Amino acid sequence: MSNADDRAAMAQLGIDPADFTDADAPDGAAGPGAAADELAPAPVLAVVGRPNVGKSTLVNRLLGRREAVVQDVPGVTRDRVAYDALWNGRRFTIVDTGGWEPDATGLQAAVAAQADLAMQTADAVLLVVDATVGATATDEAVARVLRRSDRPVLLAATKVDNERLVAETAALWRLGLGEPRPVSGLHGRGSGDLLDAILEALPETPREDIGQSGAAGPRRVALVGKPNVGKSSLLNRLAGETRSVVHEVAGTTVDPVDSLVELDGTLWRFVDTAGLRKRVKTASGMEYYASLRTRSAIEAAEVAIVLIDASEPIAEQDQRVIGMVEETGRALVLAFNKWDLVDENRRLALKRELDRDLVRVRWAERVNVSALTGRSVAKMAPALRTALASWDQRIPTGQLNGWLADLLAATPPPVRGGKQPKVLFATQAQTRPPTFVLFTTGFLEAGYRRFLERRLREEFGFTGSPIRLSVRVREKRARKR
Repeated sequence: MSNADDRAAMAQLGIDPADFTDADAPDGAAGPGAAADELAPAPVLAVVGRPNVGKSTLVNRLLGRREAVVQDVPGVTRDRVAYDALWNGRRFTIVDTGGWEPDATGLQAAVAAQADLAMQTADAVLLVVDATVGATATDEAVARVLRRSDRPVLLAATKVDNERLVAETAALWRLGLGEPRPVSGLHGRGSGDLLDAILEALPETPREDIGQSGAAGPRRVALVGKPNVGKSSLLNRLAGETRSVVHEVAGTTVDPVDSLVELDGTLWRFVDTAGLRKRVKTASGMEYYASLRTRSAIEAAEVAIVLIDASEPIAEQDQRVIGMVEETGRALVLAFNKWDLVDENRRLALKRELDRDLVRVRWAERVNVSALTGRSVAKMAPALRTALASWDQRIPTGQLNGWLADLLAATPPPVRGGKQPKVLFATQAQTRPPTFVLFTTGFLEAGYRRFLERRLREEFGFTGSPIRLSVRVREKRARKR
C-alpha cells in the first residue's frame, strides 16, 4: 500500500497486506485519464491540397506514426485534425485537412471551408500536389489563394517513389510557390529534407496563442456515440461556431477532432469522434481505423459525453459505446439529443428503455438537449463538473471504515461454504476512477459487492463516475508444529 496512514492503521489492527491475495482486481483500472501538464503552445502547419493527393499519408510520414485515417478513396479526411509533431527537438502541430476544391457544393463545400479556415489560422502552409498527375486546375486555384496569403507556403510534390519522377516535379515551379520538394509519403523518400524546410518556415512561437486554463490544462471531454446522432452538431453549438463538418450523411466525422471550447467560464478540450457502428474486431478499412481512434480518444479523455438519439429506441450500438466508456473507467454524461423531436409517448417509452437497457449506469449524469435548437446545452458544463468531481473524489480511510463498520453490523456478508467472511479493513486505493480495496477473510459474492457499491453511492455520491471494488482475501497460513 502506498498511503503511510493506511499502513499504520492496518498495523494497529494486526493486518499484514502481504497475507492477502487479489480475489478480483478491478477491471480496466487504467491510470488517470488526466494528462500531464500542458506544454507551451506550438506553431501550426496546415497541410492542404485537393482530394486524394496523399495528404494524410504524408502527415503520418511526417509524424513518424500512423495517426491520420488513410484509405485509397477520396474524401476520407473531412475535418481539420491536429496532431503533435516533433523533429530535431522542436515541437509543432500538424493540421490535416480535407480536400480543398474551389467550386465544391454540399458536403464537399463544408470540407473545403474547414481547409480554408486551417490555412487562415496556421503559421505556415504545406500544399501537397500529386507529382504523378502534375498541377491540375484545382491545384492552380489553391496556389492563387496561397500566393495572396501572408503565411509562409511550402510546396510538396508527393508520390515521388523513384528517381525518375524527381525530374518531373520541376514543372510545379509554375505554381509560383517556390521550390517543389519531392517526397514519398508511402516510402519516406525526402521526408527528412521536407521536415527541415518546415522548421525553417515555422516561427518559434505561434502567431495566435489560444489561452490556457491553469497549469494542468483544460479537462478533456470525448464526444462519442453511434453515427449521425449529432456529435458534430453539438460540438458546433457548444463552441458557437463551425468546428466540425456536419452533414446528413452518416459517418461524416472520421478522425477525432480536438477543439478548445469555453463553457460557463471554463476552458474544455472537446474531442469529436467517429460514430461507432460495429465492434472494432468486425469493422474493416476506414471504419476499423476510425474505431481505433475513437477508443484511443476515450482512453485519453477524463469524461465522456455519450450522445443518444432520444427520438429513436436505444440501440445496441448505444449500449456498446456506453460499455466502452465504462470499461475504460472514465466519468460519464449521457446526453439525450434531438429532444425537440420527443413527444409524450416517446418520453414514456424512453423511461421504460432506461430502466431496462441502461440499468447498469444509473449513476451517470443525464442531460436532455437539442443541438439543433440549443435546448439545455447550458446544462452540459454543470453536468461535466459534477461527473469530474466524483471521478476525483477521495474518501478518508477513517470515515470509510467507520461507515463500513455500521453497514456490516446491519447487513453482514452472506455465508459462503459454511463460513461468514469478515471485512477487516477498507481503503480507497486511487481516484480516477474511485477504486476501493476490501481486505477480507473470505470471498465476497458479486451480489453483495453490488450492494456495497450501491450503498457507497447513497452515502458518498459519486454521481457520474464508475466505482471499482477490489477484494483481497487473506491467505491461510500453514500451522507451525
